[in-house]
Amino acid sequence: METAGAGQRNIVEPGANRPAEFEDAVVWAAWLYYADGITQNEIAQRLGVSRATIVNYLQQARDRGIVSIRISSEAAGRTRVARALMDRYGLAGALVIPDGGGADLVSRLGDAGARLLASLIRSGDTIGVAWGQTVLAAASAIVPPDTIGGLTVVQVAGSSISDQDFSPELCTSRLADRLHARCVNLLAPAVLSSRQLKTLLLAEPILRQQMRLVHATDHILFGVGDIGPNSTVRHAGIASREEIDDYVARGAVAGIIGRFVDAAGRPLGGEHDDRLVGIGLEDLRRVPSRICLAGGPDKIIACRAMLEAGYATHFVTDMTTADALLAR
Repeated sequence: METAGAGQRNIVEPGANRPAEFEDAVVWAAWLYYADGITQNEIAQRLGVSRATIVNYLQQARDRGIVSIRISSEAAGRTRVARALMDRYGLAGALVIPDGGGADLVSRLGDAGARLLASLIRSGDTIGVAWGQTVLAAASAIVPPDTIGGLTVVQVAGSSISDQDFSPELCTSRLADRLHARCVNLLAPAVLSSRQLKTLLLAEPILRQQMRLVHATDHILFGVGDIGPNSTVRHAGIASREEIDDYVARGAVAGIIGRFVDAAGRPLGGEHDDRLVGIGLEDLRRVPSRICLAGGPDKIIACRAMLEAGYATHFVTDMTTADALLAR
């Protein structure tokens, strides 16, 4: 291989195992990388040069106009909206997916949330998991990052007797299985019959230890629910219809990990909250990395309440919901 000066070609020697039409090493390297999807290390082995040389070739390909990288207007638009969400609500990160044209929004939000979580976790981290359809979709979609281990996944809300397939224990165990992580399920019901029983139960040594883990998470994955007649919150088994109706009468617009909040995200509290087992909203705010997955027209008011109160550091949503949240 000889390296040419500026404006000249890098000539591939005849014995360098190349197709006849690729005399210029820059063109060949660019083709292998961008068209065939071959890694830089593999290209370096084929051409008999270092990986640093391949990086240089790819830069030359862009400088010489051999390769043109273009970001689609749709992707650029979503990036602008994501930045606007971060600025408006003080987020550390936002991911806005395109509108799906009828595709399953839950699975698409889950896939995006899984990619975001995977990018944030580090070896030895503890990940808290709430419950819900989108949280379960994220847990099912995540791909464990290479070289990351020693993870713990902990359930942050008590177990539910609901017949729905997005219970806290299922979401937690699914994510732990996908990440090859230690799984810690919270060994208590989501709602107890009295606050006195809750006090006694949480005094048990094993539950004290589990709640310490809940309050020591590095990341938490959660959703936010509306409280309309067909909402997930009403079918989750964490409160009776009468209790939810009472919260609505008091100004509730959303449910966050079993707690009800008003339009400003303020917790409404009450006797039902006093019987809940799991992370509280003030404790939620103390988690360093808080990833909320939510979208769709029914959840716009709930999402706004959650964001206004600062419960999330990272937010994953769809374009239509993001636009609505920015329209004041």
